[in-house]
Amino acid sequence: MTRIDFHSNVADKLHYACRLIRKARAANSKVVVYHHDLTVLRHLDEALWTISEADFLPHVMADDALASMTPIVLSNTRLDQSPHFELLVNLSAAVPEHFPLFGRMIEIVSGDQQDTLTARERYRHYQQQGHTLSHNVAK
Repeated sequence: MTRIDFHSNVADKLHYACRLIRKARAANSKVVVYHHDLTVLRHLDEALWTISEADFLPHVMADDALASMTPIVLSNTRLDQSPHFELLVNLSAAVPEHFPLFGRMIEIVSGDQQDTLTARERYRHYQQQGHTLSHNVAK
């Protein structure tokens, strides 16, 4: 069953996602980042190139020919067609379809009231399904 971690009260979701991805890559994890809006993923793409001059975070969009060989994949498509299923980072406000295929999922939640409310609904949904949940307040 998928382990799910909620990271809440995040000031800047994209910057936080970059830091989280950098940490996951340092642990040699393969990461899929999901958001239904391609524009958000394009902003994340830019942020991953500029987060640090010292770090190289190889990433591509899910439909790229190199996706299966790239450790970080940005996806707005069907997650059951992902090239790997180790860690899913959810930036969207919805429960990602096919998330149970992943060993772990991290939900990034801003301090925005609406984002917090929808995250609570997702938390309850996962809890009712019997997933192992944890909650971390961003620093």
